[in-house]
Amino acid sequence: MKTFHNPHHAGHAGQQEMFRGRMVPCHEVPARLDFVLAELQRRPLGALTPPAVDAAALDTAIARVHDARYLAFLATAWNDWVAMDPANAQRDALPSVWPLANRHGFRNDVLPHNFAARLGLFSFDSGSPLTAGTWAAARGGAACALAAAQAVAGGDRSAFALSRPPGHHAGPDFLGGYCFLNNAAIAAQALRDAGHPKVAVLDVDYHHGNGTQTIFYERADVLTVSIHGDPATEYPFFLGHADERGAGAGTGFNLNLPLPRGTGVLAWRAALDKALRAVSNFGADALVVPLGLDTFEGDPISGFTLQTGDYAAVGAALAGADLPTVFTFEGGYAVDEVGTNAVNLLEGFQRAA
Repeated sequence: MKTFHNPHHAGHAGQQEMFRGRMVPCHEVPARLDFVLAELQRRPLGALTPPAVDAAALDTAIARVHDARYLAFLATAWNDWVAMDPANAQRDALPSVWPLANRHGFRNDVLPHNFAARLGLFSFDSGSPLTAGTWAAARGGAACALAAAQAVAGGDRSAFALSRPPGHHAGPDFLGGYCFLNNAAIAAQALRDAGHPKVAVLDVDYHHGNGTQTIFYERADVLTVSIHGDPATEYPFFLGHADERGAGAGTGFNLNLPLPRGTGVLAWRAALDKALRAVSNFGADALVVPLGLDTFEGDPISGFTLQTGDYAAVGAALAGADLPTVFTFEGGYAVDEVGTNAVNLLEGFQRAA
């Protein structure tokens, strides 16, 4: 299994985030990736390499799933933030105002001149600090996703896009949940563009992949499945309910499997079995797994109780789909354990494949 890791990830290192109404140190930190990379070096599964993709091809791949206006905002956001006040160079950008699009008459079609308003326009939470290195890190992650998809489309059984910031909460025109570009969606679209007629995205992160769902919600060629904490009590709250089945041509091609806080491995594995049956019934010929390890019992911001020893079996179950598979690194905030848990899963997949 080739692993494409992002050499720019550490440039995105937020100082603080808004979490449950108070400012706290960021949970999404560079050490998350460093621990996974170190464990892959200790227990190698295949080549470890930065992505080598053509810049024009990368721009095209990103633009296939994200809106041009949003991408233009991200590309200049840090410079615009500092231009608003030179002192901003010493602090991260967090949104403080939102348009509540499509509600109460608030408009989102007119791009504000004020940077704080633009940041709010493209954000759905105040917990995703934008830093001097965010855009380069996010593009580096997209490059990892594209390289992994290209490897799988070229005949590899599997590939791993090891990057941060994560991606599955980023939508076509919004950021949030620590995510700016949706690496899983970029990989899925790249597989479609490479000739795979049906691609399934099976998200195993504790938090619902609201961005991925939004991107593909009206499409029948990409099945989106997510196993996650019940949005009645768990972030991101406003998507991820079981009755969200897709819309238009995509009706029936979105499956949410919300589970209550405290869910253990047996109930979680039953949901995974249901998810894998849906992938099989869909007739997918390629699979993308947004790989969140925040299902771990020790995760500080999540609520399932999987243990380190469970992840190898999860990987083996995913291998049972018998599909070429791209993994994208998503959540997992028990930093000391995230490397072991990630490699246990990938090793379990590789042994069973």
